[in-house]
Amino acid sequence: MDPRQSPAEDAGSALLALYDPALPQVYGYLLRRCGSREVAEELTSETFLAAVDSVRRGMPPRIDVGWLIGVARHKLADHWRRQSREQRNLRAVALEPTAEDDPWDDRLDALRARATLDRLAPQHRAALTLRYVDDLPVPRVAALLDRTVRATEALLVRARREFRTVYTEGEGEIDD
Repeated sequence: MDPRQSPAEDAGSALLALYDPALPQVYGYLLRRCGSREVAEELTSETFLAAVDSVRRGMPPRIDVGWLIGVARHKLADHWRRQSREQRNLRAVALEPTAEDDPWDDRLDALRARATLDRLAPQHRAALTLRYVDDLPVPRVAALLDRTVRATEALLVRARREFRTVYTEGEGEIDD
């Protein structure tokens, strides 16, 4: 630590030094979860801008790749929420939650599962990705999606049902 630098300058220097090695990791994390280069690039940019803003305000807990991935996870959840709101505004769809068990434990083809996720409503894709790809517990998924735990459980029931329907509709199809 340079005695002539303030803590904010030290954090800024740490972020600048971390940028080149962290950029591909943050971008890769986002790309694997959203499947769109354009969205991943935009969210990566938002992640680093948020990190710079946090440094300027003197609020970063620690400057490392793990922290940046956490910021990226929040940016991705925000993106999914925005996308969900836009879809709700375009069409009003009443979905009745049910409290049924979901015993579907067939093995899934990974490529077809990814393609199926891409076809789901954004809120369903977000919930399933956070719960089953990121392996987060339901309360954490609820916090990231800004929902109650009960609403998130209902959302997951609907999302699994939609996933199963879309996945089974695609049986026999060959994707290029």
